Amino acid sequence: MSSSTLSIPPTPHAPPSNSVVSPHSEPRSPNSDAEPCSPRTPRRLARSNSQLSRWSMARAVRSGKKLTRPVRLPGSESYQSDSPSPVSIDEKTRGGGEFLLQSPRSDAEDAADVGVAAKSIYLVSDGTGWTVEHSVSAALGQFEHCLADRGCPVSTHLFSGVDDVDRLIEIIAQASKEEALLVYTLADPSFAASAKQACEIWGVVSLDILGPITEALSSHLGVSPSGLSRWAPQRKRQLGEEYFKRIEAVEFTIKQDDGALPENLHKADLILTGVSRTGKTPLSIYLSQKGYKVANVPIVMNVDLPESLFEEDEGKVFALTINPVVLHTIRRARAKSLSFSDEMRCTYSDMEHVRREIEYATKIFQRKPKWPVIEVTGRAIEETAAIILRLYHDRKNQCSMHRISRRY
Repeated sequence: MSSSTLSIPPTPHAPPSNSVVSPHSEPRSPNSDAEPCSPRTPRRLARSNSQLSRWSMARAVRSGKKLTRPVRLPGSESYQSDSPSPVSIDEKTRGGGEFLLQSPRSDAEDAADVGVAAKSIYLVSDGTGWTVEHSVSAALGQFEHCLADRGCPVSTHLFSGVDDVDRLIEIIAQASKEEALLVYTLADPSFAASAKQACEIWGVVSLDILGPITEALSSHLGVSPSGLSRWAPQRKRQLGEEYFKRIEAVEFTIKQDDGALPENLHKADLILTGVSRTGKTPLSIYLSQKGYKVANVPIVMNVDLPESLFEEDEGKVFALTINPVVLHTIRRARAKSLSFSDEMRCTYSDMEHVRREIEYATKIFQRKPKWPVIEVTGRAIEETAAIILRLYHDRKNQCSMHRISRRY
């Protein structure tokens, strides 16, 4: 790839489109069913949780989805919307003329429904796009308070496997029309320079994520970079020991799921234990993809835990706990989706049973005070995994400073 100056005629900006976001009212949460173990309460219209709605909208925005909400048109005194009226009619009492009215919405909630055109972010990569996508996603996490609540939605568009100038120019030209921010990870320095030059010509704001890091490493190591993307055929990547270690770890973890084969606990690098629905299985799979053999042992009332669990090295056992109210909500949803019988619900998703089960698990954890007890409420799997690995490596390496070391 030549690094010579590109001769690209400037193209006038396309006028911004005046497209109007299609109106769509905020979804209402359905009425929750009464617990089978508690007396039925009079039917009432449940009001959606505004905080959960904002979190949901923030996730939708970060994933690139467009929010379709009512739009206040210029010079208009009211919202244009084809959504149903906030007044709903109870079908059972239609004849009697009885109506169920929703609670009035606050000004803040009405303001959150004002539709705003989403700003575009173009993600360009010569490989899979994993690096640029996760980098931008991490940065967007700093704006969750704004994305949904304050009317600055964002749409990300990933272009992976970009390895020729023609396609790169086409993408940059389109970014110019949409007035998008362009973020790229291009391993070839001359290709990255071409992207920077083209963005300047088209007036596109751009950011090179990989370039500064590569230049700093080159200076630190005293070696020039190859300029090849991670998955380029020229690199002739061979499946080494680390790859097969990960595959072996995943296979082991799957076989050890949900307390299976307790006689193999001594072969595990990490052991997770906790009550049902604390995220043991997905957390185990996530850790196994990093090369750790993980076993998880569920804690169930009136079911004895394997003795081998208490005999294992305490440095590799991690206990998971969760807020009982959150666990109750999760279990209710699971019981409903799996059509549990009333009897099964009483021994699984009943609030009193959930509290007793967590107390039972807490007493077990107290028997082993060196087991770290990790609160998983509101935590993503990646966050919990980071805590576990930090504690695991601190104990294993006896570090004075928290770190996770790896040799390349």
